[in-house]
Amino acid sequence: MKNSLIGALALSTMLTPIAASAQTEVQFWHAFTGRLGELVAAQVEEFNASQSDYVVVQSHKGNYSETLNAGIAAFRAGEQPHILMVFEVGTATMMAAKGAVRPAHEIMAAAGGALDQDSYIGAVKGYYTSTEGDMLSLPFNASTPVLWVNRDAMQAAGVDPDTDLSTWQNVDAALTALKAGGEECPLVTAWQSWIHLENFSAYHDVPFASKDNGFAGTDTELMLNGEAQVAHLTAMGQWAQDGKFIYTGRRNEGGANFRSGDCALFTESSAGYAGISSEAEFDFEVRPLPYWEGVGNAPQNTIIGGASLWVMEGHDDAEYKGAGAFLNYLSSSAVQAKWHQDTGYLPITAEASEATKAAGFYEANPGTDIAVIQMTANDTTANSNGLRLGSFDQIRGIIDEELEAIWAGDKSAQEAMDSAKERGDALLRRFEAANR
Repeated sequence: MKNSLIGALALSTMLTPIAASAQTEVQFWHAFTGRLGELVAAQVEEFNASQSDYVVVQSHKGNYSETLNAGIAAFRAGEQPHILMVFEVGTATMMAAKGAVRPAHEIMAAAGGALDQDSYIGAVKGYYTSTEGDMLSLPFNASTPVLWVNRDAMQAAGVDPDTDLSTWQNVDAALTALKAGGEECPLVTAWQSWIHLENFSAYHDVPFASKDNGFAGTDTELMLNGEAQVAHLTAMGQWAQDGKFIYTGRRNEGGANFRSGDCALFTESSAGYAGISSEAEFDFEVRPLPYWEGVGNAPQNTIIGGASLWVMEGHDDAEYKGAGAFLNYLSSSAVQAKWHQDTGYLPITAEASEATKAAGFYEANPGTDIAVIQMTANDTTANSNGLRLGSFDQIRGIIDEELEAIWAGDKSAQEAMDSAKERGDALLRRFEAANR
């Protein structure tokens, strides 16, 4: 009986997850919940099912800021994951973290096959590359801001849903008509600094900061209080006072208002597609982000938001091969095309974009190609290549405070941006001193 029991236990062990311990485990920490969290989980499951050498374990660690902080705390405790999702404003911080990260291009190449970094879309890859052009992290959920339109709300307010909204001059007129027609929320926004300062500056080809927006060195200073930025924020401040722009919060609180049908226009990430397409019970469409006609070189190109995946130091070679295999899988054409189509995030390779086009997705879903066109229509400039500023998460918090003062009518746009520059520059000097 004892021998039979031992034999049964041995056989049982072979059929249980204990036997899978031969697989190398790769920990992946991310910031996604809701529909995006479901799609990430599906990607991980598909990768794990596609091979038997590695098993990726995905974990949600809070919002972007919380996930970055969790990664930093874990590294200090020697408990860091293999792969950490870091939002784009944390790029300079990660680059400066000597001994904490390994370049993604090295990990991916070592995991098998030649890595053609030129296959990645320039405006996407550029944000996360070294001065030599090597990818330090893998662009994962790269998005850019667009204008979402509730066509039913426009119609209900007596405004032609096909109205040209390509310029802020036209949007201004539409907001006035929407308000007059009884619309209580003509315009709402998400991510106010990212869209209405960072992307605004790039789209109009005016500097957000000196030293090529920080790419040319840490001895940079903010230039967000320039004439173009102040004029735009002055207009938005007036819209807020007139009830044509409704402020709902610093992150994506406005998304719920738009998805429920309560607002007519919404400036938000192209990745809003995942939630809007699944929740909206009204006729909606996506348009290019508006620009001020006659200001700067608009429309130049918008810049990306979202996050990239960083490989952390402190693991063994087998685990790095697993991390590289997973990153290679995520950047493959088929996976990228599906990710782009499901979420509205940008495809990170030209091949994935072409595959999406060839499959008829853009034709069947008008407007879903706008983000790609907006990012790739022009070669990037020093002002539109992105931002690489130290302590930028904290600087964004300062900017948010100052923008809120404009919307409330407590400060003029010039006063608020002058203050944001002074306060933000102090953090930049501290970052510069710490990373000499």
